[in-house]
Amino acid sequence: MQLILFSAGAGVGGMGLGGLVSAVLLRRPSVNITCWMLSFAAGIMTSIVCFGLMPGAVELSGVAVSISGLVLGVIIIMALNRAVDTITEAKGEKRKLHYTHEELYHQSRVIQKRDTMLRSGIIMLVAIGLHNIPEGIAIGAGGSHDLRLGAVVALMIALHNIPEGMAIAAPLLSGGIHKGKVVLLTMLSGTTTVLGGLIGVLIGNVSDFAVAISLAAAGGAMLYVVFGEIIPQSVVMTQNRIAPLITLSGVIVGLMITMI
Repeated sequence: MQLILFSAGAGVGGMGLGGLVSAVLLRRPSVNITCWMLSFAAGIMTSIVCFGLMPGAVELSGVAVSISGLVLGVIIIMALNRAVDTITEAKGEKRKLHYTHEELYHQSRVIQKRDTMLRSGIIMLVAIGLHNIPEGIAIGAGGSHDLRLGAVVALMIALHNIPEGMAIAAPLLSGGIHKGKVVLLTMLSGTTTVLGGLIGVLIGNVSDFAVAISLAAAGGAMLYVVFGEIIPQSVVMTQNRIAPLITLSGVIVGLMITMI
């Protein structure tokens, strides 16, 4: 039960808080601030994987199984991202890099009209909701191995979800949805973390091998999002190299939290 609560706090609480921040600000967060927040969160996520999930997986089933799980997680999230991009990209469009938050979160058309803003927000909500599932699995499986690890992972994921909640809420607000409903929708997108947490707990009751695979796969999914999406896109969108430095600071902070 504790792990499900951890998952709810990380997903529903973190995403909802991000939506609340956007609603209170009454305006669209600046590109630089949002990218820097995401970059810092990416550093924290890297620490989760390198100093929490992967050591746990290696301890349970060895290096070979852990690497296999890591690769599996990367393949799964790549396939998921490709599927979402295929569904949402404009006909004949083959964009490799994104230059706005909407493009980064799988919305390829230029946002100008209210109804398009609304569509963008909904697509972002669904895409990020799907990304939250492996994060929940990390909490559930990690906590099944070590309750403290589950709590630390949940805390870091909650921090990671705040800027994502802000990114979802901005176009929904611009699309005319009431602030209260926007906050509820961002919280709703975090419920998939609870689903992932439940899956992780169930896996944790099967065997050490299953826990190791799920930990490593969740880690692979997170690393792909960090190094395949957040960091390169943050550099492109801010037009400077501050984002990677902020990511490194996030790694340091994450390491400090993990070692407490």
